[in-house]
Amino acid sequence: MFRRMAALGLSVNLFANHLWYWGDQHWEMTMGPDRAQRLNACRSALDAGVPLAIHSDAPVTPLGPLFTAWCAVNRITPSGRVLGEAERLTVPQALHAITLGAAWTLKLDHEIGSIECGKRADFCVLDDDPLVLDPLRLKDARVWGTVLSGRVFEARGA
Repeated sequence: MFRRMAALGLSVNLFANHLWYWGDQHWEMTMGPDRAQRLNACRSALDAGVPLAIHSDAPVTPLGPLFTAWCAVNRITPSGRVLGEAERLTVPQALHAITLGAAWTLKLDHEIGSIECGKRADFCVLDDDPLVLDPLRLKDARVWGTVLSGRVFEARGA
């Protein structure tokens, strides 16, 4: 499927939070272990050359891009099961998927998704470097503040 998508120039936006919220149920009740291992196959999409975004499906699950990236990187269920280890993303790949990947799927990568001259100045500033954090702590990276339309807003209690 992903090879055909790549040939057609399509992108994919996968529901990474699904792994945490319903991964155990899919393993045990709805899909079985084999199919559940392939759920939200982020690595397969990238390996096939399909541009990738990941999402939380808010309000189905809470909006939290770092948590969504954590789900795609670790693929852990609440029971502690790693669901599809071969489908894990690296931290840089997951960060790309929640920023430039998402912008590209929306056809807004000329306006958003990265910090560049001429783009909107909307981004967060982290206290912790997600590239050096233990991947299991990615969801816990502290946000120092945000920049919205070029204005700086420091997070309370930071």
